[in-house]
Amino acid sequence: MRFPPRITRIGAVAALLSAALLGGTVSAVPAGAAPTAVGDICHSDLPSQAYDTLRPIDQGGPFPYSQDGAVFYNREGVLPRHTTGYYHEYTVKTPGSSTRGARRIVTGQATQEDYYTADHYATFDLIDYSC
Repeated sequence: MRFPPRITRIGAVAALLSAALLGGTVSAVPAGAAPTAVGDICHSDLPSQAYDTLRPIDQGGPFPYSQDGAVFYNREGVLPRHTTGYYHEYTVKTPGSSTRGARRIVTGQATQEDYYTADHYATFDLIDYSC
């Protein structure tokens, strides 16, 4: 499996803005659809297991689950719309769960574009590395 490259982190807002200015695909909410919102979470406020997921992402693996690094299709439409393959998902272990659980890190190809979801893609928080 090929994992997306991680490049020097310069800030998610700057990366998203530059993608938009350079003709990147940033989705608009379709007419009649309810807008979705992505919150934010301080890096220091993530559960400890999220750090155990972010570390191998930055190092390019290895990962504990075969599904880690798979393309995330954003079928829920919560994250900004991009071409297939832009997002990848990784498991954040859930203590006491006999399965992979509901927690994930979803990475985008832009620098520092990492999202955390604790509820299996219903909501996302952009990870803020500056706090």
